[in-house]
Amino acid sequence: MEAFANLNELFQSVWIKGIFGVNFLDIIIGLGIFFIFLIFRGLISKLIIKKLEIISKRTTNKLDDTFVKAMEGPARFLPLVLGFFFASYYMSFGDETRSFIENINRTLITILLFWVIHQIIEPISYILSGLDKLLTRELIGWIIKSLKILIFILGAAAVLELWGIKIGPIIAGLGLFGVAVALGAQDLFKNLISGILVLVEKRFKMGDWILVEGIIEGIVEKIGFRSTVIRKFDKSLAIIPNFQFAENAVINVSQITNWRISWIITLQYDTTVDQLKTIRDQIEDHINKSEDYDINVGVAVRIDKFSDSSIDLYIRCFTKTDSWNEMLKVKERLAIEIKQIVEGNKASFAFPSQSIYIEKK
Repeated sequence: MEAFANLNELFQSVWIKGIFGVNFLDIIIGLGIFFIFLIFRGLISKLIIKKLEIISKRTTNKLDDTFVKAMEGPARFLPLVLGFFFASYYMSFGDETRSFIENINRTLITILLFWVIHQIIEPISYILSGLDKLLTRELIGWIIKSLKILIFILGAAAVLELWGIKIGPIIAGLGLFGVAVALGAQDLFKNLISGILVLVEKRFKMGDWILVEGIIEGIVEKIGFRSTVIRKFDKSLAIIPNFQFAENAVINVSQITNWRISWIITLQYDTTVDQLKTIRDQIEDHINKSEDYDINVGVAVRIDKFSDSSIDLYIRCFTKTDSWNEMLKVKERLAIEIKQIVEGNKASFAFPSQSIYIEKK
């Protein structure tokens, strides 16, 4: 019987002392409180969030949809934070353990706050997308990414401070490391700054057809921090460092409002003055009367010069269309009309020729 009495006394001692100075009854009640909040978390996921998603989908504004989706994660994390707080608040810990538990609570609350701030950036990006006249979509993407990284760093620093880890020496060490990296990565920073300039100055955007003389021509598929991805017309991908767009002239073909047609028509030297004038006037008259050309931009049809093998007729005009395919059709029609005009006036096109004189002795 004495053994049973000792066992009972030992059991009661363990029950009262529990773990970390908290008796098992308080631990069970604390776990029960935490379990209640877990059930509440499930209700938030299945009822409240789903209901908000249904309501937001009924509206035409996408901002509320973005906000509900962004807050879904923090909303599910909130019951865990509250559950741990109330469960730990109920239990009686020793001084050292209590300090440790309070740090965990502060850490969870800090994570929740910075998570909310991090997620709010998504709705902000939707609002900024309405400023497409001031900011390009790519620049907005860069700003959002930078803000998210900054918030993550600040959140991590706040958590480290809670646990007594001084971030000052860490920042100083990172500063020295950053200087060393900067010296060895000058091209990286040059490309980064060039990429920012491209976006701020709106030189081009994704989907634009650009031409950098002697470097690249194609369709912009992605503008990155260091480089830009361009799909060439042979369907191959080219990755161009951003500094190329800052140091060279970039022609944005997609922004062309009128395509220019600039030709030199070569006529034979036996073409008479009357023929030259008639051909010139008929070509100019055709351009001025056609609906294909914007005569307000300017039309020029003039006898230009005497070349080695021809009399050159200079033609310059601008199409009304900004479509490349339509421009090719306009050029084709103009070429056929010029040939008909030249042949109709009994004249001929010249081609490079060379006369050889043989001297007899």
